[in-house]
Amino acid sequence: MMITQDEVYEALQEVKDPEIPVISVVDLGVIRDVLIDENGAVVVQLTPTFAGCPAINHMKENIVQVLTAHGVKESRVDVMYNEPWSTNLISPRGRVLLKDFGLSPPPAFDGMLTLEVLQNAVCPKCSSNNTFLISPFGPTACRAVHHCRNCQETFEQFKPL
Repeated sequence: MMITQDEVYEALQEVKDPEIPVISVVDLGVIRDVLIDENGAVVVQLTPTFAGCPAINHMKENIVQVLTAHGVKESRVDVMYNEPWSTNLISPRGRVLLKDFGLSPPPAFDGMLTLEVLQNAVCPKCSSNNTFLISPFGPTACRAVHHCRNCQETFEQFKPL
């Protein structure tokens, strides 16, 4: 019996982002589509969070391994650059997972990303908006460092893109 598209998405919940190992590639929003041909071969279309993402090959290998473990005999991952990834693609469950991991989830935004959006973060410890940006440069390209005036915690935010 051939795997379905829904079963592929469910299997891909096992593939985690290597930098944030609590969130799957599905909840991160990097999986753009899953195609299954008449022979059961699966093509996963993935858009990285940025063009130079060093985790692309790692995620591609993990996706193929997980699909193989779920009985898919032939699969590949196509990396797509035609439409950029945005933090607006992170699922609601992914935002909760980021917060539980200690990262402030990026705020959703419409249109152009403004400095105001970059400067505002909700503290993942106490949920306060009384925070300020310390540095737009965190330990990885995807993170910024903020401080909470209420609970005095310094925390990282997954930068809105």
